[in-house]
Amino acid sequence: MAIRVRAAAVQAEPTWLHLPDGVAQTIGLIEDAAVGGAQLIAFPEAFLPGYPWWLWLNSVDWGTEFRSRYLANAMTRDGAEMRAIADAARWAGVHVVLGFAERAGAEIYLAQAMIGPDGRILVSHRQSPTSLEREVFADGIAPPAVHHTELGRIGVLGGTDHLCPERRVDLWREQVHVAAFSGFTVYHDVDDDSTIAVNSTVGEQYARDSRTVVIAPTALVPMTGWSVVDARSPEHLMLSGGGEVARIIGPDGRDLVRPLPPGRPGLLFADFVVDESANPWTDGQGYMRAC
Repeated sequence: MAIRVRAAAVQAEPTWLHLPDGVAQTIGLIEDAAVGGAQLIAFPEAFLPGYPWWLWLNSVDWGTEFRSRYLANAMTRDGAEMRAIADAARWAGVHVVLGFAERAGAEIYLAQAMIGPDGRILVSHRQSPTSLEREVFADGIAPPAVHHTELGRIGVLGGTDHLCPERRVDLWREQVHVAAFSGFTVYHDVDDDSTIAVNSTVGEQYARDSRTVVIAPTALVPMTGWSVVDARSPEHLMLSGGGEVARIIGPDGRDLVRPLPPGRPGLLFADFVVDESANPWTDGQGYMRAC
């Protein structure tokens, strides 16, 4: 059976460290995706309450301040905020893949929620945060899974878990893959093109290796016009906001649709067909057809 799917990938700046505004923003994007005809919308990693870019800074004081704020604005999987988002998914009739920082007691996890149009919520974790990310996030305890939906088998991974072969094995037989990236800042003298290439290369290679459609949302980070300078050398720029682009990629590693311009917020839509009897492939026109 062939299933026609319209998906939307989010390219947007999170409302950094302000969960109520972030929930409202998330609900608004879900509604916009539904108006655009999407049956599936994918959000970046840690979209709520934003990725903790302060980890890159060398100030212990900054870390202490931001970690307490980050914990306070992280979301629980069974709280009122998640329920409001699930209700929005149900009212809009769309599947939602939402990256968020999950608060569980004193621990925080890089989590992915698969929310169905019936409002059901399933949560998985990034299994292997980087050594720097472990300053904030614990190792995942809810492994990635393939979600069986009326749109096909959808797998989800966040960030650097794409570089771990054992994580990819966990997603065997997926038909659509959500590669949730947090986006990048620009560090020191690294240029935007280099950082954009990291996510793009990972998404393209994953699509070719797995023969799946890859939906790669991304955050615009960390804030519009945001930058940090070294207090000891004010002329030395340490961090600044990057461009970054969301992509929807066919199994041949090529874009199904032209990405949005770097740094511009919006939703990227693409249409494809999932064949339940075989892995799909691209016909070069932004749609999928069965082999």
